[in-house]
Amino acid sequence: MKHFLRVLTQLLVLLYCKCLWRGLKFVIRKVTGRCELQRICYNNKPGARRTLKIETSLKCSKHELLQSAVSVPPDSVEKTIDDIMSLKKINLDTNPQLGISLQACLFQIVGYRNLVVEVEKLRREPYDCENPAHEEMLMKLWKELRPDSPLSDRISKQWCEIGFQGNDPKTDFRGMGLLGLHNLLYFAEHDKATTLQVLHDSLQPKHSMHASIMHPHIPFFCSCFFFIPITVMRRNVPKEEASKMSKAEWDKKQFDKAIGYSFAIVGINITDLAYSLLVSGALKTHLYNVAPEMPSLVHFQQTFCYLMQEFHRFWMEEDPCDIMEFNRVRTKFHKSILKQLKNPDMALCPHFTASDLHLVNL
Repeated sequence: MKHFLRVLTQLLVLLYCKCLWRGLKFVIRKVTGRCELQRICYNNKPGARRTLKIETSLKCSKHELLQSAVSVPPDSVEKTIDDIMSLKKINLDTNPQLGISLQACLFQIVGYRNLVVEVEKLRREPYDCENPAHEEMLMKLWKELRPDSPLSDRISKQWCEIGFQGNDPKTDFRGMGLLGLHNLLYFAEHDKATTLQVLHDSLQPKHSMHASIMHPHIPFFCSCFFFIPITVMRRNVPKEEASKMSKAEWDKKQFDKAIGYSFAIVGINITDLAYSLLVSGALKTHLYNVAPEMPSLVHFQQTFCYLMQEFHRFWMEEDPCDIMEFNRVRTKFHKSILKQLKNPDMALCPHFTASDLHLVNL
């Protein structure tokens, strides 16, 4: 019975989409004198609200020209818009702004599609220690994060200081390939003050104004495919209570929470989160609102920087009992970002001190 109802529902939806909806659109066009693309552009402000509706309209159209418009190369966008205007019999002289609006939307749609391809290519490219360009990027990352501490050797325990698992960081890039390294380096180069602060906090977590004392790193498996070494901190205790404790009691009371994390490993983990948002299409809301034309790799990297800052804040606010809660915190953070992105007017709007690209909230 359930199967029958499911099939019946699908048939009714198909009937509505194929017949009733198209008939309704025909009637609306006759009454208003405008096609669906015109109505969308005139009734919605620039940004995700407009572009998402244009994208849906093009994909669901019965005309092959409109269906294929979302996948044309960037240099064919202008010609495609001219063809659409001709197909819809829209007079450019009386609707000059329409062509401009449609072109802006199509550039965003095509740009997002190309960005997914570019990001996927970086993700699939493995880190190669024999590649001078890869090694140069890795060395730059160290210099940005540890400017006053020269690296003793390429294979060194010093890499753990910036949150890698072992003596050679190349093994940590297996999950996200070069994409993880690109994002970490971008964060370090374009918002250095914030990056160093987040790194410092991850190594020496603090609450309020009470001092924290660090314990040696304890590795623990806390993600779907990443090992993230964790630091254990002393828990804050009110001064009145602390004054009544012996040193042994103080130490026992303070070492009760795992609150730190390894910067580089979490950065690769957040890269995976940003990648999943991009591929699923969830980031369209944000990118269509901040990229007036074509979303680029820079927009994606700036989004990563925002997510790193927000996750760091979120992690501290969640105040997890121990590292066993990492997956819970990450999942909750992921859901909170998805919830924000459901708002078509939402722009995550990263704040950078040295960004070379101005983000515009349309």
